Amino acid sequence: MDAEEKLPGGKDGSEIVLAVLTSVEQNHLITQRSLASELGIALGLTNAYLKRCIRKGLIKIKSVPPRRYAYYLTADGFIEKSRLTGEYLQASFSFFRVARKQCETALDDCKQRGWTRIALYGLSELAEVAQLCSSEYGIEVVGIADPHGGSLGNLRAVTSLDQLPPRDAVMLTVLKNPQAAYDRLAAEIGGDRILTPRMLRVSRFPRATAEDPEHAEQRRP
Repeated sequence: MDAEEKLPGGKDGSEIVLAVLTSVEQNHLITQRSLASELGIALGLTNAYLKRCIRKGLIKIKSVPPRRYAYYLTADGFIEKSRLTGEYLQASFSFFRVARKQCETALDDCKQRGWTRIALYGLSELAEVAQLCSSEYGIEVVGIADPHGGSLGNLRAVTSLDQLPPRDAVMLTVLKNPQAAYDRLAAEIGGDRILTPRMLRVSRFPRATAEDPEHAEQRRP
């Protein structure tokens, strides 16, 4: 990996490059400030990615009066945009397929246990898939909780599970640091009624700490 690929950013680097190429294609006279606003990243980082695209020959720049610049995709830029779009769509489809299958497994488990009401914990694409699948299994999503609030379709997220109606179980749908979210939930409601799709790779075993050597002994091979 070269130094250019190590640019920081709140989004994956290839996603930012795709967004830059798409924005330039749609508006040749876009300014760096408006591009930064579209991408939701800092102006300096936007400038760094734009310069990288220019160095790689994906974008060409032309001076236009009065004291402005126009940006155009090169032939290589169009090819790269097409490639990145394909990768993005493939990744999105793969995520949906895996998420749907694992949500269906968790919901089928609910059905077998006679659980008919669940809450979701975490606003994410996984929560959207879980909500879509729930009606097929006769499972009601009573609401969604997320420490940061927000909304999912017609569901308004609350910041605490205590604000939701009674439910039989909670499905973990946090994608960013799901283990920490699970640990918090387990401490709050216990782990028996927390549904954890396998893609989250959550461990249900207590993690040993320096103050808890007993668990370390129990889990030592």
